[in-house]
Amino acid sequence: MEVSRGSWVSTTHDWSSVIDLDHLAAIRQTPEKFAPGGPWHLLLEVLAYAADEASSRGGGRCLVTLYPDGSLSVEDAGRGTDTRTDEHGQIVRKPVMASKDLRFFDLPEAELLQDGHPRRGMSVVAALSEWLVHTNRRLNGAWTQRYERGIPTTDLEPVEPDGTTGTLVHFRPSDSLPSLGMPVEGQLKRLATMWPHLEVRVDDRSNTGTSSLGEDAGP
Repeated sequence: MEVSRGSWVSTTHDWSSVIDLDHLAAIRQTPEKFAPGGPWHLLLEVLAYAADEASSRGGGRCLVTLYPDGSLSVEDAGRGTDTRTDEHGQIVRKPVMASKDLRFFDLPEAELLQDGHPRRGMSVVAALSEWLVHTNRRLNGAWTQRYERGIPTTDLEPVEPDGTTGTLVHFRPSDSLPSLGMPVEGQLKRLATMWPHLEVRVDDRSNTGTSSLGEDAGP
């Protein structure tokens, strides 16, 4: 049933705001504050969402892929980013990339990620990436959208369903941030400890190699 967007409850993000330009600009102005660990911190921000999904479902997996062009992606097999139809029949995806996460961004007591810095949300990743492509697959459809430094450069475009659900975030960190190398063994072990419900597999296509960690946490 199509329902007015204004009646949708904002739990993690404000559904009424497709893009918050001031919010994104503030992040870009002080990258050392919002991504003090460079691309590694951006990766942790994305993985934290995969871990949330895995925890809510009693376990899950995700694949981190590192590419030769310096980009990286995180793909999980969760429910896919929440996407709804408004009263005008328009498809609306929760604005996780272009607006603040209400749970973390302005809260001094926000959880710390494995690098010891506060979690602030996916908008940090989008704003501090040269480009980012967000693809989500849900039971009611699948869509993709491209962003450049947090600004959508395409509409929300439907993609062919393949019978799966989940979220794929592929991004290239800003050139102003330090370059990303393969996460070291100690960092990967801390991921398994902090997020016991999430099994993380890493596919390094910039060098040749694949590693995985964590017990089999679920389908």
